[in-house]
Amino acid sequence: QVQLVESGGGLVQAGGSLRLSCAASGRSFPNYAMGWFRQAPGKEREFVAAIDGVWSDTTLYADSVKDRFTISRESARMYLQMNSLKPEDTAVYYCAARQWAGPTTNENEYTSWGQGTQVTVSS
Repeated sequence: QVQLVESGGGLVQAGGSLRLSCAASGRSFPNYAMGWFRQAPGKEREFVAAIDGVWSDTTLYADSVKDRFTISRESARMYLQMNSLKPEDTAVYYCAARQWAGPTTNENEYTSWGQGTQVTVSS
């Protein structure tokens, strides 16, 4: 089992920046794909970004965050640099990990999840 812990959330003004971190422990491997998802109150969880294993670093981004967010990783630690934040980015952000390589937007293909970190962007 992979244990994931997110950190770095907080309250920022629109246009500000935050960097989220996700630390993985347990049965994690550098070639496993990882991703970020978010869920706003009353809404379904949605894909944000994903990254492949460290020897590929292929990335995927939701259109809503492309050119504003940057996903990166080093082995079992993953980051999400969030710039130019908008109020619609307000959500609980979840770190997720697959059990094999290949980033995907499908949350059902991720088997391990963190508890989430709150990001709130004020108008």
